[in-house]
Amino acid sequence: MFVETIAPEDATGEIAALYRADIEDMGFVMSATECWTARPDFLPVWHTFLEKLKGGFSLPTRDWRLITFIAAKQIPSSYCSVVYGRLLVDDLGSTRMVKAVQADFRNAGLSGRDVAMLDYAEKIALNAYRITETDIAGLRTVGFSDVEIADIALCASLRCFMARFFDAVGAGPEAAFVAPDPAFGHAMAVGRPLARTDPSA
Repeated sequence: MFVETIAPEDATGEIAALYRADIEDMGFVMSATECWTARPDFLPVWHTFLEKLKGGFSLPTRDWRLITFIAAKQIPSSYCSVVYGRLLVDDLGSTRMVKAVQADFRNAGLSGRDVAMLDYAEKIALNAYRITETDIAGLRTVGFSDVEIADIALCASLRCFMARFFDAVGAGPEAAFVAPDPAFGHAMAVGRPLARTDPSA
């Protein structure tokens, strides 16, 4: 981390509780959690906001991950791409499929609905000002409601904010996301290079 944050052993109160939740879920405190404690007052507020958004998300978890993954490529954010690439292996069935989606989601064998969703997410991450009512009409045509369209926009836009903050303060992918398959982990890096600790990677 490039900035001073609250280490797990020094955490108290709400921050300690959020750190414990990470440890129970992941086995460690993610730097994506710890980095917010550069502003100690902000982590609980941020956590509440993110949990509310994700808890009320109108699309499946798989879609949240796909949107995030494609937005991460365009930002570009190695941290988010590595983490969500790993999470998508189960959703998409193989590392080969995840690599295919990262390389070209339009020709990776996804449904027309998925391609429309990801095309919109990609435009948001690249040039949201170029989106027109025609884009929204196309999403409606493949079955998305306006609430779902808004949620795609929220997910992609939020990732732009989060990923840029992570890079700006030095948060990066934990070994747990890279070590199981170093070659795959390094293939997912789209921005800041990952540290190469495994000569076979």
